[in-house]
Formats: sequence, structure tokens, C-alpha cells
Amino acid sequence: MASLMEKPILQAQQVSKFFGTRAGCRDVSFTLWPGEVLGIVGESGSGKTTLLNTLAGQWPASGGRVQYDSGANGVIPFNEISEPQRRYFLRTQWGMVHQNPRDGLRMRVSAGANVGERLMALGERHYGRIRAEVLKWLEKVEIDADRVDDFPQAFSGGMLQRLQIARNLVTRPRLVLMDEPTGGLDVSVQARLLDLLRNLVSELELSLIIVTHDLAIVRLLAHKVMVMRQGEVVEAGLTDQVLDDPQQPYTQLLVSSVIQP
Repeated sequence: MASLMEKPILQAQQVSKFFGTRAGCRDVSFTLWPGEVLGIVGESGSGKTTLLNTLAGQWPASGGRVQYDSGANGVIPFNEISEPQRRYFLRTQWGMVHQNPRDGLRMRVSAGANVGERLMALGERHYGRIRAEVLKWLEKVEIDADRVDDFPQAFSGGMLQRLQIARNLVTRPRLVLMDEPTGGLDVSVQARLLDLLRNLVSELELSLIIVTHDLAIVRLLAHKVMVMRQGEVVEAGLTDQVLDDPQQPYTQLLVSSVIQP
């Protein structure tokens, strides 16, 4: 629970994204507090990934406002800053974990370099300290230290996703956005990755927005959930309340069935 002294880390106010006349997402509003996990669920085409990319500034919003509390620099209208500023925040204070880890990794450099370059973005230049921190994070995500100099092409799908997580979390960001982080993985690999994420969320007190079609992931990780359909939020609230006692027919349908990716 947020204390009276805390401020929201992220506020979305009537965020919309249109592709021509088609609404990818429309009038989405929510507040995210420090250390809070928000799950966004819905079927394919519901607008959840569009919303995530719009929040991150990867796609310009068609309307609305995204306000980010950057800490020392105060509250920033994130969807109005320059592209260099946006990239800086995504290298330092934010993390973005893609469904396809190849979209979030540099495939032509080693695993260690993928993680270490994020530390260099913060100004670290001491090779020994960078190497030690990289090895610590590879251990955290269950990648053997002797793979530090291997290239990502040699990794399995589950290892690639864990490497992408290490790359994003090594700088201890204030906010992490995740798009279907377990998509396409075997059930046993999914279970290990979810256990890893749950431990890291607790250890680092992450503020996290996770987009998924899998309600089990939301129940395991999220404090709050938003249900999207055709670009709009149809129901939102505390995770247990929404999943155990859904009020909207669409949410009831999702809870009683298996959502296909």
C-alpha cells in the first residue's frame, strides 16, 4: 500500500493511440505507485501492447498525457520529451522487456556486453566493477558465469529472455514494462521465469507493468489488473477482486476460459 507521503511513479490520463481512424487504445487512465505491479490483460487485438508502446513513448500518443515521477528531476510529461531524453530514460530509469527477446538484445555482442553497456550508460567505466556486476546479474537470472562471453545466438529462448531481464534490471530501474515475457516458452521454462520475476519484484521493489494474455501470471505477480477490449478498459481493480468476482461480462468470459495468445 502507498503511504501518504508517496507520489505516483506513473500517471496515465486519457491516453489514446489511433492508427488512421482505428483506435489501438482509447482514453486509458490509471495510476501506478512505487513498488506496485499492474497487469494488463485481454485477447489479441485488445490494445494492451499498443498501450504499452504508447506509454513508453515508442509510439507517439494521439491524445492524453503520461506523467512520470523521475525522482530528483521531478514529474516529467513523458510523452512530450525529446527522443534523446526518452532513450536516456529507457537506458537508465526505465526497463522494457519485449515478448521477442531479440527485439530487446543486441545480438552481435556478447551476453556480458549486453548487460554491461547499461552500466556504462550510467557512467561506470571501471572494467572490473562492470564485469563483477554483470556476473552477479547473470547468476541472478540463472545463466552460468562461463556463458558471459557467449553471443546470444547460442542461447535458448528461455535463456534469451532471462538475459533480456538482466540487461534491463542491472541499472535497478524505477519502472519496468514487460510485454508477454513468457510468451512462446515451454511450461517448465515459464514456471522458472515467473519464479525469477516474483523474486526480483520483491527484492528490488520494482514498479512493473506487465502485459499478458495469461491470467495465472497476473494472479501471481500483479497487485492490480486492467482488462482491455477493443482498445478500451472494460474493468479494473485489485487483482483478487477482479479475478474472483468479475463484474463485466467480457471479464467473466476471460476468467472462465483460457485466453489464447
